[in-house]
Amino acid sequence: MKHPFLLLAFLVAVGAGLLQAAPAENVILVTADGLRWQEVFRGAEDISWEKAFGNQGNSNAVRKEFLRSTPEQSRAALMPFLWDTVASKGQIWGNRDKGSEVRVTNGRNFSYPGYNEFLTGKPDPRIDSNDKILNPNTNVFEWLQGRPGFGGRVAATINWDVLPWILNTPRSRIPVWSGFDVPDGTELLPVPSALTEIVERGRTPWSGVLLDTYVAYAAKHTLRTFRPRAMYISFGETDDWAHEGHYERYLRAVREFDRFLGELWALVQSMPEYRDKTAILVSVDHGRGPTPVAWKSHGKEIAESASIWFAAMGPGVAPLGERSNTPPAVQAQVAATVAALVGHDFASAIPETRPPFQILEAAPKP
Repeated sequence: MKHPFLLLAFLVAVGAGLLQAAPAENVILVTADGLRWQEVFRGAEDISWEKAFGNQGNSNAVRKEFLRSTPEQSRAALMPFLWDTVASKGQIWGNRDKGSEVRVTNGRNFSYPGYNEFLTGKPDPRIDSNDKILNPNTNVFEWLQGRPGFGGRVAATINWDVLPWILNTPRSRIPVWSGFDVPDGTELLPVPSALTEIVERGRTPWSGVLLDTYVAYAAKHTLRTFRPRAMYISFGETDDWAHEGHYERYLRAVREFDRFLGELWALVQSMPEYRDKTAILVSVDHGRGPTPVAWKSHGKEIAESASIWFAAMGPGVAPLGERSNTPPAVQAQVAATVAALVGHDFASAIPETRPPFQILEAAPKP
């Protein structure tokens, strides 16, 4: 055997309770840009200061739709799939009110450094802007391309126009769908021509971000037709509506993100090659500041925006629900977790990457 140390590392991981004997065959990572942990775990905040939050539309209607008498009821109203299904079948980390801390470690707390950190397993001080610079670091999906059974079975459908550079698609050879220009040498995923026309004529107020509904359609089309074994899907409206200070639109973007997660789970469970063989990991690139004003922003000057969250469900993930008093976790662990969910050890293969989250547990002994 050419690499006996990899087998040894795998066996050590199993013995440590990091992997089940039968991990998932497929893995999907889904992210929502800048979705705060506060809404995930507490639900919508009371919209009683319109001047701070900006143009809210019909505040009374928003309160009626999203606010309940307890944080648990409010969060379930906002994200019903996360709290009805993921909480019963998987795990959710990051509720600081219950001693579960997940943090960004790049020190910048904005997008490119965050995407690099969770995709490559480590922060990089060289990445200090959102400029379109090809990422020098190897990401986990690029690495999985070289593992047996994954070659030509990796894909990404993405919202933000910088992501092809972050994924370094000319080098990584990850086929992508994007509604924007991509680096030369990028392989594009085919989608129906109607989607391409709608995207071209349906631009948002933001120059580099699409409507998430377009990404959702492209992602589901890719699953049905391309049949990837490892896939990355990025949503972005949560961050942009927050920057606009429009809390109602932000909440509706959160709700739509949750609805997509439910549709994604229903789709994979409807397809024989994915049913009960697919793990889904959900996270974000950064957090945000507190209300009533700093929630609109994030960055190194806003310490609270280093706090994030993640959730996971599917084969290999112990169904422990909302976690409390967890070991400190960091964003850089996402990459190794993606690989570990399908039985591969990214952390040992790529220097300085962080190990997987402690969500993958061996089956209980009889």
